[in-house]
Amino acid sequence: MPHQLLDIAKLKVGDSASLSRTISESDIYQYAGITGDMNPVHMDEEYARQTPFGGRIAHGMLCAGLVGAVMGMKLPGPGAIYQGQTLSFLAPVRIGDTITATAEIIEIGPKKKSAQLKTTCINQNGVAVLEGVASVLLPRKRRVDDTTSQ
Repeated sequence: MPHQLLDIAKLKVGDSASLSRTISESDIYQYAGITGDMNPVHMDEEYARQTPFGGRIAHGMLCAGLVGAVMGMKLPGPGAIYQGQTLSFLAPVRIGDTITATAEIIEIGPKKKSAQLKTTCINQNGVAVLEGVASVLLPRKRRVDDTTSQ
């Protein structure tokens, strides 16, 4: 599959990229199966109704994973290495919510070897559900993965 590659030399503070995904019940079950996090607030509607959330919510790290997808696939993109992340979970994410994850460059390190990115996730109502700051190593060399290039 061809990748849209960015020229690292052209990256600048303020550049941003986003992706959106509607969270499904299947996403929650698959995430729980992969991680082993079967907390009933995610898995059991009857239990979750008794919590302050009033019903099931998605795993917070499921949304954080969307941030990782933005950084790995869009900005800075393929070859970037996630070094660290601060996260604040601000509001619950429910089945059927459409989450838009955004990464925005807020700092570029010396010689463009690393970057800091503001990370946010908002739901379809414009409510911020996650925010934080990520550190990434920028790729040194890009390989074009497009077999149509000669």
